[in-house]
Amino acid sequence: MQNKIYLFSISSHPKAIHINPLQIDFFQPDIDFSKYDNIIITSQQASKALSFYKTDDYKEKEAICVSTKSADSYEKIGGSVLEIGSGYGDDLSAIIQKYPKERRWLYLRAKVVASDFVEKCKNKGYSIDEIVVYESRCSEEMANLNIEVNATLIFTSPSSLKCYLQHTMIQKTNKVIVIGKTTAKALPDGIEYTLAKETTIESCIDAL
Repeated sequence: MQNKIYLFSISSHPKAIHINPLQIDFFQPDIDFSKYDNIIITSQQASKALSFYKTDDYKEKEAICVSTKSADSYEKIGGSVLEIGSGYGDDLSAIIQKYPKERRWLYLRAKVVASDFVEKCKNKGYSIDEIVVYESRCSEEMANLNIEVNATLIFTSPSSLKCYLQHTMIQKTNKVIVIGKTTAKALPDGIEYTLAKETTIESCIDAL
């Protein structure tokens, strides 16, 4: 009998038992989009937060998106994509620094973020305003887990891993797959893991 596969992600996959680790609370702060030349999108949740605003306010603002998934989510709400990153927030600083320092960037972010790319760019003289448009917190599902000791665990973000560890431990008999390097860094010391080749759920499944 095949060991169970648990996917801790907002998105699901037919080959895994889906557990949504996060509950998302969206905010609607006042934003003067006319002050900015471009937008930075690092998650699908940022695009969903934008959908609460008028499309005309932001549709002319091309965005740097951290991944193809975030780019797709921005285009679905009427936005245009300037450039797509490799899937890692830390790599965005190099992309931003290809553009003139006169550009004014708007980073629509979560309350807690894992990457320091904004600080790196600001230290180089780039103008980036950060506005918090959503907050993630652990879902109730994570408090009622009953995971088999030989199960495969797929984590798609540092926050999903953090929520898991709040309620249970990763056993040495568990197989662990992580979507990217940032998530891998959030693992407890001594935990062996497999890193997906690409920052997609499909790539995590391919790593089984």
